[in-house]
Amino acid sequence: MENLEDLKILAEQWSHQGIEYLQKIPPSQLYAAIGVLLFTTILLFLSIRLVTRTKSNTVLLSGLTGSGKTVLFYQLRDGSSHQGTVTSMEPNEGTFVLHTENTKKGKIKPVHLVDVPGHSRLRPKLEEFLPQAAAIVFVVDALEFLPNCRAASEYLYDILTNANVVKNKIPVLLCCNKTDKLTAHTKEFIRKQMEKEIEKLRASRSAVSTADIANDFTIGIEGQVFSFSHCCNKVTVAEASGLTGETAEIQDFIREYIKP
Repeated sequence: MENLEDLKILAEQWSHQGIEYLQKIPPSQLYAAIGVLLFTTILLFLSIRLVTRTKSNTVLLSGLTGSGKTVLFYQLRDGSSHQGTVTSMEPNEGTFVLHTENTKKGKIKPVHLVDVPGHSRLRPKLEEFLPQAAAIVFVVDALEFLPNCRAASEYLYDILTNANVVKNKIPVLLCCNKTDKLTAHTKEFIRKQMEKEIEKLRASRSAVSTADIANDFTIGIEGQVFSFSHCCNKVTVAEASGLTGETAEIQDFIREYIKP
């Protein structure tokens, strides 16, 4: 009890000293200090609210034409493959709860999914969505991988060196699609081959004048052979099959960055 009384007396002394100090400050300075404190507090509060409100729920499906992006889009949206190959010339876009989550109870945050056309002439559309992307799923055809390895690697290189991706550290899922087929390549094989191709791209593009390079940033560690683990953003590899509806790894990736 004595300690409590001592603390009470000490608190009263500090309180009186504080009041005396404040009384010595000219009113104009005191009001200005209070105003600055209030303004800073309000600004901080609004900034926190703005960041919280604008947290993106956008996921981009990108990759070469024919990789199966659009089929995966429909599988994630409504659990259908839309009868096989579907080539999109305009972005497929929708905001919805993932198909497998429809039976879950409680409120679930919807995902804004954008299937960006893979045709080389339409790829600039990807640039329109990158500033708002929370994550990117880069789809590769695991069945016809080798003939398209170079082109797919170039496209992925352009994404990984994009300013928005680097600055915002947008996570990328390298999705090996059509792995249900017996002759499909494994995700480890695809990862290694694409790392080799990107290493070649790093070497060839670094030899070109920076004025001729469209990419915003370089990737990798100087003096080391390229690995996806060297990227400043997280790059993971997964397998999927749009036709059979095997999309669990894609959904896990999406929900890792867009909490339900």
